[in-house]
Amino acid sequence: MFSGFRVSSALFQAVGHQHRLVGGTLVGRFASQFRFTLDHPKLEPNERGFYEKNGFLIIKNLFEPSELERFVKRFEAIASGEVKVPGLTVMRDVALKDVKNPDVYVVNKLQNLFLDDELFEYCKNPRVLDYVEAFVGPNQMAMHTMLINKPPDTGKLTSRHPLHQDLHYFPFRPADRVVCAWTALERVNRENGCLVGIPGSHEGPLLAHEYPEWEGGVNKAYHGIQDYEKVAGKRVHMEMEAGDTVFFHPLLIHGSGANRSKGFRKAISCHYAASECEYIDVTGTTQENIAEEVLAIAKRSGLPLTDYRDAWRFRARLVRGEEINL
Repeated sequence: MFSGFRVSSALFQAVGHQHRLVGGTLVGRFASQFRFTLDHPKLEPNERGFYEKNGFLIIKNLFEPSELERFVKRFEAIASGEVKVPGLTVMRDVALKDVKNPDVYVVNKLQNLFLDDELFEYCKNPRVLDYVEAFVGPNQMAMHTMLINKPPDTGKLTSRHPLHQDLHYFPFRPADRVVCAWTALERVNRENGCLVGIPGSHEGPLLAHEYPEWEGGVNKAYHGIQDYEKVAGKRVHMEMEAGDTVFFHPLLIHGSGANRSKGFRKAISCHYAASECEYIDVTGTTQENIAEEVLAIAKRSGLPLTDYRDAWRFRARLVRGEEINL
C-alpha cells in the first residue's frame, strides 16, 4: 500500500553508530543525511527511507496473533471488573459512560499499563525494543502506555479520534528521539476505525490543539489540531492485521475514524523516548491547555501535582539501557 525510497547500502554502512546529546538534540558521531532515524541494522535502507519521508512505518507480523491473546484476555478481565489494578486509568467512551450492564464492556481505553505486570510485558518485548532502538537509541524509557478498545459507534461518532499530534501531550524533547509503537490486537480496517495519518507531517511544527466542536461529544483529553480540513484530504488509512505494528513520530498528524462495525477494535501501544531527552516547561506554549487540564484532573483525584512534568516523571519507566535524564 505504501512505498518508500531506497537508500544506498554503502552510505547506510558508512555512517557511524554512536550518538550523543548536543544542544538538546541527539546527533550521530558523523554527519548524516538522516534526521528521524539512527544507524541501526534493524531497519532496511528502504524502511529507513520510508520513515524519514513519511513519519511512520508498518512492520508486518511483528507478533503472532496467538501471542497477543494474553493482552486481550487481561483487558477483558479488567474491563469487566473481575480484576482490579490500583492506579490504572480506566476510561469510558463519552456516549457509553452511563451504561451499567457489566456484561457490556464500555471501557474504551486503559492507560498507565506499567501498573499492571501482564500488560506492561508488551512495552518490554525485545522485538519491539529492537526496532525502537533504531529511532531513539539504546537508552529507552516507556513514557505513555495504552490499550485502546474502540467501541462500535452509537451513531454519535464519539468513537472517532480527532487528527492530532502526540507531542502536544509530551513535556520532553527532542521530538525526534520519541517514537510510538502501536500494535493491532485484531484486524483493523476502515470499517472499524483504523489509524489514519498525514504522510510527511512529522516535518512540520507542533500545532495548536483544542477540543473539536463535535455535536455528539468528545472523549476526555481528545484534543485535535485546528483547521484539520486543510490536511484531511491527504490522510492515508493504515489497515493492519493482528500482530502488525506501526512505528510513528510524535509530530505525525494522525487520528482514527468511527468504528462502524458491530465489534470492538483493540490495539496496544507505548510511546518511547531516549532517556537522554529532557523535560521542558510548557508554560506559555500551545501545550499549556492540556497541562492545565491534566493537573486539574489530578487535583480532583487527590494527587498533589502542581508541575505537569511530574505527571510524566511518575509514568516514565526504563525498559532498556541506562536511565539518564527522564
